Amino acid sequence: MKPFPQTPSFDLIGKTALVTGASSGIGRACAIAFAEKGADVTLVSRNKKDLFKLNEYIQSKGWKSKVLPLDITDVETTSRAILKNGPFEIMLNSAGQARHSPALQTTPDDFDAVMNINLRGAYFLTQTIAKGLVKSKKKGSLINISSQMAHVGGIERATYCASKAAVEGFTKAMAIELGEFGLRINTICPTFILTPLTKASFDDPIKKEWILKKIKLG
Repeated sequence: MKPFPQTPSFDLIGKTALVTGASSGIGRACAIAFAEKGADVTLVSRNKKDLFKLNEYIQSKGWKSKVLPLDITDVETTSRAILKNGPFEIMLNSAGQARHSPALQTTPDDFDAVMNINLRGAYFLTQTIAKGLVKSKKKGSLINISSQMAHVGGIERATYCASKAAVEGFTKAMAIELGEFGLRINTICPTFILTPLTKASFDDPIKKEWILKKIKLG
């Protein structure tokens, strides 16, 4: 008789995790969740003040965390720091930027700023984490926070949608290439969540009504 199946454990004790965009929003929530489940979490963000506040909070709970202030658009510095401090068995990349405008008014500067962090930074961050795991022969789970906007589009968000659609593309390709090394590479595509990044949209009554209409369960 075959043994009864077991539910996989959510215990992360002994695991090393790196969370970018950890100073606010989704990244902060994920960092706390990982630490609560026992992971040793490295907190990454450009926002040092809020990063150290989060680190203090996590440690006050008796959980494990440390601070690594980085700007993932600086690919070379970020790669060196990650390879020095890793390998990391869990990556949660929530670093991101949005510069919303009508498509006909998008400027090259806004386009480049969004792509540098949402696409270029995410790509080379994922690549670097994967390199460290492959070299150390460890398995891992690498997660990029993408967006439902990668799939459905949205008003005044052409650049943001393009950046997240590209993240979907490279994530699928890397997952195919690196699966043989025991690496799982995925995205999570949230809808609108009230964070500092989305507050402006929720504060606009017309945009808020449009958002809420899209959420079928209210």
